[in-house]
Amino acid sequence: MQTRALTREDLAALPNYVPGRSVPGAIKLASNEVPFGPLPGVVEALAEAATGINRYPDMGVAVLRDKLADRLGVAPDRVVTGCGSVAMAEHLARTTCMPGDNILYSWRSFEAYPIIAATTAAESVKVPNTPEHGHDLAAMSKAITDRTRMILVCNPNNPTGTSVRRAELDEFLDRVPEDIIVVLDEAYREFVTDPEVTDGLQTYGDRPNVVVLRTLSKAWGLAGLRVGYLVAQPEVAAAVRKVVTPFSTNSAAQAAALAALDAETEMRRRCDIIISERERVQNVLAQWFPGIPPSQANFVWLPLHDRATEFAQACETHQIIVRPFAGDGVRVTIGTPDENDAFLAAAESYLGPEPDLSHGN
Repeated sequence: MQTRALTREDLAALPNYVPGRSVPGAIKLASNEVPFGPLPGVVEALAEAATGINRYPDMGVAVLRDKLADRLGVAPDRVVTGCGSVAMAEHLARTTCMPGDNILYSWRSFEAYPIIAATTAAESVKVPNTPEHGHDLAAMSKAITDRTRMILVCNPNNPTGTSVRRAELDEFLDRVPEDIIVVLDEAYREFVTDPEVTDGLQTYGDRPNVVVLRTLSKAWGLAGLRVGYLVAQPEVAAAVRKVVTPFSTNSAAQAAALAALDAETEMRRRCDIIISERERVQNVLAQWFPGIPPSQANFVWLPLHDRATEFAQACETHQIIVRPFAGDGVRVTIGTPDENDAFLAAAESYLGPEPDLSHGN
């Protein structure tokens, strides 16, 4: 008698999530972290919270939920917090999908999306990016079927940095049936400078089937504590709360998030530095490698295709760690000005013009 496997056999073909590597002594530009340390007041809030870690945190995350709602101008019952925005996407999949349903998204996009779909027993429908490395919303709308339950739009897109502008997103959302959830994953919203890349919550927050994801891991500097949230209509938010892992927003994370939100002016100042450096790095790289898509995030994308892994290895010899996606490209996080200078020096040795040897021996 044949015995069953102890775990789901279909997961054997599922790729593992690959985090950015850390190498002692090297500059890490692989994980889209901000390089400036915690915002003012965060460490003090953590120290105070540590004195009560023998107690469970507030499971409803009421104080943080209310503060986020007030900041965003929405009712508190529309906000749900969790362990990073990726966890919120996972909870949404569990809320909307049954086995065999479809989750539709652009590809390449955030590498957690296939994992979220598979672990929900939903089927991924991947629509190839445009030649400009962005979402092909026209093709995505054509890929919708009666099995589609959730659509993910990563804006700006990770790892390519490209963004969907309002006019095309308006047209796309008008085509999506009202019984399909559209998730606007805006993890990098604070780095957007293009006025045509609209704030999803302000523009589409009144639509019943639109859910906006945000995170405090990036611009707010809390990657190590994992605080994310979604904003949805009350009935959708209530359903998500039923599947959120109890106490998943721990007491230290709640305290740090509250302190970080009080330091919004400093957060904005730091983002402005990142944005300025992003433009500088892109402009230099474009001299050696035309075709780099303009980024609206805190990273840039080099579509090196088959050379992606080789480029990452070349950078590592210069003690720079970037994030290759084999066969597609390399994502490079924007760091401090000095870190970016070090990366550009490493990149020039690989991408820069060949030396002129015409006057050699």
